[in-house]
Amino acid sequence: MSETQDKAQSSFKLNPMDELNDLRMSAKALPLLEHVKTFIRETVNPMSEEFERLGEGKADIWSYAPGQLECLEKAKDKAKAEGLWNFFLPNAETGEGLSNLDYAYIAVELGKNRMASETMNCAAPDTGNMEVLE
Repeated sequence: MSETQDKAQSSFKLNPMDELNDLRMSAKALPLLEHVKTFIRETVNPMSEEFERLGEGKADIWSYAPGQLECLEKAKDKAKAEGLWNFFLPNAETGEGLSNLDYAYIAVELGKNRMASETMNCAAPDTGNMEVLE
């Protein structure tokens, strides 16, 4: 390494706690994350078992079997009533007003059950489109 490179390297100090390097979830969003985890555990996981049972043997994977839509809508209604809706929308009036980083932590939890995103209105095509239109 040249003397110039050494000087440049020594003058550049990365602060690991710099705002851009701080990947912790905000304190504001932590209660929401815990609420999401509880909702998935207590509502979505049991609903998923019933949803899958109702859909066994159906030929078309893109349609609902009798009872599946009702099961899903019941979970959606409960999620909406609990304020677990549209996390991805950045505007606090229509969504939670979460940062992308905070939403990423919630999206990890939503991804652990294939029905979780749908029950909280965070599934495609809504997420990825609605925030652009907002």
